[in-house]
Amino acid sequence: MPPLSRPEPNSDLITALPAVAAGRGRSTRLGAWAVAGDLPASFRYAAQGLAYGFRSQRNFRIHVFTGLAVFLMGLALGLPPAQLAVLVLTVAAVLVLELINTATEAVVDLAIGRKFHPLARIAKDCAAAAVLVAAAASVLIALLLLVPPLLERLGL
Repeated sequence: MPPLSRPEPNSDLITALPAVAAGRGRSTRLGAWAVAGDLPASFRYAAQGLAYGFRSQRNFRIHVFTGLAVFLMGLALGLPPAQLAVLVLTVAAVLVLELINTATEAVVDLAIGRKFHPLARIAKDCAAAAVLVAAAASVLIALLLLVPPLLERLGL
């Protein structure tokens, strides 16, 4: 069996990626390959990642707004701080996994270009499945925490 060789990345895709990632014509992170030299730069790069995720990923925006609504509902229902913390942690887990999913998709696309590869499909599908599992668990946790006080408030 011949050794596996790494597919050559599509150079057109690599050239276009900085513009795509920046959401405009030219990237402002020309040295993005370099390690951040200081703590403010690290935070700036992280903020750029959050902004990219929010700008480009519909599901990330849905999770942000749903999580905010659930947290506000928890506040309105007077949930204790520990239960609010559980809501925050579950929403944060979904958002983190959504960002990891986005990063996985970008890295896979960078590595294989515009070609199909079954391992690329597996990587992308598994990353998306991780988000799905976390989102389903998050919904269940929200229901368990919010429904009892909601029913109590409604007198049911």
